[in-house]
Amino acid sequence: MIEYGVSAGIARITLNRPEKRNALNAELIAALREGLDRAAADADVRVILLRGTGKDFCAGLDLKDLTKGEAVLDHMASARTLVDLYLAMRRNPKVIVAAVHGRAIGGGAGLATASDLVVAAASAELRYPEVNMGFIAAIVMSMLRRQVSEKQAFEIVALGESVPAGTAKERGIVNHVFADAEFEARALAYATELAAKPASAMALTKDMLYHIDGMSFETAIHAGLYGNALARMTPEARRGFETFLKK
Repeated sequence: MIEYGVSAGIARITLNRPEKRNALNAELIAALREGLDRAAADADVRVILLRGTGKDFCAGLDLKDLTKGEAVLDHMASARTLVDLYLAMRRNPKVIVAAVHGRAIGGGAGLATASDLVVAAASAELRYPEVNMGFIAAIVMSMLRRQVSEKQAFEIVALGESVPAGTAKERGIVNHVFADAEFEARALAYATELAAKPASAMALTKDMLYHIDGMSFETAIHAGLYGNALARMTPEARRGFETFLKK
């Protein structure tokens, strides 16, 4: 269901269900969770590069899974696996970079926005088409809303139309757009640049950034106090201070 490999501090996790456009069924979600947990526990991994095989990054939830079950609790249990996946991505101490090509649809767009950073091929597009099926983008909306304005988020999920990579970058959903011909190389170079940063500083930065979300200004400042003090005590910070003072 996934391909997993580690090289030069980068764990490459590739969705490998191309015949279904990497649609997220229970088995693929479980395999992805396992890969993310494996990377989190590996001291040699600094960055996770999330990709998809075939024509598309991810076509979202497998519709067959959406129709399983009769009672609301059955559907809640199924939906919870996706919620737990997105939360695990936020809690993962390693930086996750989604490399989006082709289409990222519904839950697949959620997979991109749940990542810490997103790079996209110029021809890529994101789409939240749930409303067109009488459904709603209930889970993925929470991440989209944190990255675009309220009215932009409403328009994206209400129209269900494709958002081209360039537009997604303008709206703050995508960090960088690379030409199709050089997308793979540029995405890897971007991940490599991140992997060269001090691992403890990156992990603490990610943890701090997401924890202050929703805090009042004063509470966030105080949270930063503890983060500041903690970061000073890491071996990497001490080496960095010593190196700077010697210059």
